[in-house]
Amino acid sequence: MLERSDLADNALQCLHDEDYDRPYNLQNLNAETLIFTRGREGRSLDGEWNFCVDLLDTGLRQKWFSMLPEAPEKRIEPWDYDPYEGETVPVPSCWQMLKEKWYFFEGSAWYTKSVSVDELSPGRRRFLRIGAAQYDCKIFINGTFIGNHYGGSTPFCVEVSDTLLPGQNWVMLCVNNTRTLDRVPMRNTDWFNYGGVYREVALYETGSTVIRDVFARLSDNGICVSVVADGPAEDARVRIPELNIDAVVALDGGRGHIAFKASPERWSPDTPKLYDIEVEAGGDRVHDKVGFRTIERRGTELFLNGKPFFLRGISVHEDDETAGKCTSEEDLRRRFADARALGCNFLRLAHYPHHERAAEIADELGFLLWEEVPVYWAIDFANPDTRRDAENQLRELIRRDRNRASVIIWSVGNENPDTDARLEFMRGLVELAREEDPTRLLSAACLVNHAKLKIEDRLASHIDVIGLNEYYGWYEENFDELISIGQNSNPDRPVVISETGADGDHTDLGPKSGLFSIDYQREVYERQIETLRELSYIKGISPWILYDFRVERRQNVFQRGFNRKGLIAADKKTRKPAFDVLRAFYAEMRKKDAAE
Repeated sequence: MLERSDLADNALQCLHDEDYDRPYNLQNLNAETLIFTRGREGRSLDGEWNFCVDLLDTGLRQKWFSMLPEAPEKRIEPWDYDPYEGETVPVPSCWQMLKEKWYFFEGSAWYTKSVSVDELSPGRRRFLRIGAAQYDCKIFINGTFIGNHYGGSTPFCVEVSDTLLPGQNWVMLCVNNTRTLDRVPMRNTDWFNYGGVYREVALYETGSTVIRDVFARLSDNGICVSVVADGPAEDARVRIPELNIDAVVALDGGRGHIAFKASPERWSPDTPKLYDIEVEAGGDRVHDKVGFRTIERRGTELFLNGKPFFLRGISVHEDDETAGKCTSEEDLRRRFADARALGCNFLRLAHYPHHERAAEIADELGFLLWEEVPVYWAIDFANPDTRRDAENQLRELIRRDRNRASVIIWSVGNENPDTDARLEFMRGLVELAREEDPTRLLSAACLVNHAKLKIEDRLASHIDVIGLNEYYGWYEENFDELISIGQNSNPDRPVVISETGADGDHTDLGPKSGLFSIDYQREVYERQIETLRELSYIKGISPWILYDFRVERRQNVFQRGFNRKGLIAADKKTRKPAFDVLRAFYAEMRKKDAAE
């Protein structure tokens, strides 16, 4: 047994110590170790990786990461797993979608890949970037633990200049998707708990200075650009050729900030204008395409570039019938094409950070986005480890996407109970978001006191836009209550209906009338729209949801493991009758906005 080998050090410790994870849970890969990758040429590590599920964390106990390749006939102990031979899986992928026996698997899984590199030239550096791994990802290179990252939907980077050696190297990832009480989200959610390395993996090479962050935005008199660099560079150069901007930014402690007088054309859904921006520091170069626009709220109104508007939206999960949580350029563009056909100018990307390419495409096509972190339902708000996790995920999301003009709202939570611990936790996230990015609106899906029929959530006074999840016609019956909520609440800021809808099973197994029928879903949308016309404080809606999506908790005869509130079925082709109802309403609202 490997427990008795030199690798495990001590058989008793290896077999019985339940604190085995602690040395490998530093969470040292976080927002501070990110590097700016837009405009860089990376080397893809996607493709086939050796793979093994590991329900009991035998790999950490036996230290599989320290095993060296060895012919079976030369081994002196039997191996429980060979990291270098055997089964392979593609990266990116979700293991649930690869084999039926892995469909409900929650635990650790090991990925191993051989990576050959040349010797680094003097003054050169290397970084490994993983677009996302669900949920805790531990990285080992050539038997050495490098670090780990918490959070299932945000990217992370680690410098490997000294750990990837000339010639062949072994990169091992231990990815764990177990739901625990201290993670964000915690154990109980309403979407499928996929596992695996499901976004792209790449190596990047830089000079001695690496640009870690670039943030460009409008200011009162023009454009501001902030740069963060790591290395010996004393200044950075910023160019926006189309605006004739070419200036040097002094770096103090690796940080610099500069403001330019400029009058860029404003980005909007009708004119999604983007400008090339180039940044250089110490020989390192990156570039991005950035749109410039303003978003603000005045009283209960929303203004884009100084003009009032209505958010014609739809919510969407990152979920696919065959690929799971993996996405592609084709899948993302189909999403926006369906939203365009619906008449949307806005999407709520629920309930976690979606692929970064989504916001880039939204910039290009002219869609507005609500992005959020999975502070969902019953988080352990009093636990400092939980707060650390939530804060890091929020930082990583904001730093990844704050150059995207399409993103107008950061959301810090969804349907959380209004306790003192939750208020302190959420207020801290709001303050962090404003510190990271003061240019966007903040929101959360707040709670309604159904006894008083009133928005009664203390968080509402700390955010810019009140998100309201309501399911009249589905979970609640009396539509008149929705009107009463508005009258009783008298909100002093915009309210967006962040969720509403009803399940509709379009298949032959679905009922012809009543709950779960597509006719009933259509009727709910008709009644919702009729009611919302009377609520002047509502400044947008993002019904639940664009596509049917997979979820463990929904197991009745009509859902069969899917939430079927989609306006389009899980095949992403079949439109239900409610689609046309909402499309007609949005056409009406678009004409109204144009007239104003």
